[in-house]
Amino acid sequence: MVSEKQCQKMCKLKKSLYGLKQSSRAWFGRFTKSMRAFGYHQSNSDHTLFLKKQHGKITTLIIYVDDMVVTGNDPEERKALQNYLSREFKMKDLETRILGCQPVNTPIKEGLKLCVEPNQVSTDKERYQRLVGRLMYLAHTIPDLAYALSVVSQYMHNPGEQHMNAVMRILRYLKNAPGKGILFAKNVDHQSIEVYTNADWVSAVDDKRSTSGYFTFVGGNLVTWKSKKQNVVAHSSAEAEFRAACDIAHNPIQHDRIKHVEVDRFFIKEKLDDKIVKLPKIRSKDQLADILTKVVSSQVFSKFLDNLGMCDIYAPT
Repeated sequence: MVSEKQCQKMCKLKKSLYGLKQSSRAWFGRFTKSMRAFGYHQSNSDHTLFLKKQHGKITTLIIYVDDMVVTGNDPEERKALQNYLSREFKMKDLETRILGCQPVNTPIKEGLKLCVEPNQVSTDKERYQRLVGRLMYLAHTIPDLAYALSVVSQYMHNPGEQHMNAVMRILRYLKNAPGKGILFAKNVDHQSIEVYTNADWVSAVDDKRSTSGYFTFVGGNLVTWKSKKQNVVAHSSAEAEFRAACDIAHNPIQHDRIKHVEVDRFFIKEKLDDKIVKLPKIRSKDQLADILTKVVSSQVFSKFLDNLGMCDIYAPT
């Protein structure tokens, strides 16, 4: 803005406006100044990382745009930092404290059957949706979370205390082995494709729908997986198995008419006759897809994870 009487002068903004090019720089400069004033050191290798060491303990904060993550082994300092930043800036605390929780070996409790109860104890719906949403991103690279997340994600609209407890167990499982992931091994027969598929008939308590799941290996390495409740109610375990097979065979649109099951059956039969697909018998103790359709014991769960090629990079050799 330029005044007609003072055309050689201009106005200086005392506060950066949102949306301007310099707004992000001004915001980060303001945040950095506040962190330094509170005794934090800015990392030279990553300027978005701030650290504070005192009394043999450490507290760290990392920021991305306006999202912050605070962690460390000094709970008093974390609380003091939270209070300080709340005074300096308008903030919303989204922290989930699980540092003191007991790790578990499986993401879902054995024998657990979740449902919507008539008089269930309500929980924080937004927090539930936020936690499940973030965990679903992990499921893209951590196949052992697939079934547990397919279960808890069914109650996003009306979660209860039991559903929140199930989500918290997933977090406890992640704490048990944070370095666990898929290890891709070199394989000479890189064109071989193997699929494990299974279905648990009428496993859902609320609507009696079945759960399908599959693992796909290329060259002996796990590349795709899925655990999902079927779209319609299967009238028999055979129909549930057909639908599970079709999910991996050609992913058709599912309908609630038996004739479509027949079409799917002939589709698979055609591939078998052409020797494109083979269906060897898999014993229950070797059916890897079981962990995508039902709750199994910790021993079976651990064994199948090894067969999937998962390992913990932090485990002692």
